[in-house]
Amino acid sequence: MRVEFELPDIGIETGDEVTLSFWHVEEDEEFVEGDDIMEVSTSKATFNIPAPHTGRLIKILVQEGDVVRAGDVIAIIETEGY
Repeated sequence: MRVEFELPDIGIETGDEVTLSFWHVEEDEEFVEGDDIMEVSTSKATFNIPAPHTGRLIKILVQEGDVVRAGDVIAIIETEGY
């Protein structure tokens, strides 16, 4: 099933910008639940974002260097049983 993947709340302070730094997974690449699929950064820290489920990255909607917020749809993923 194809689903929208939203940036999870990483517990940053309100107003602090989050930048998508790097995609660890490319479009059409498979991943396993818990694998780091992207890296985001703020002015204070860098975070790896793990895959919530095993699946495949269908479409990247947010590019490296873009500013994002928790809840923004950043990719389309395909998972089984989700």
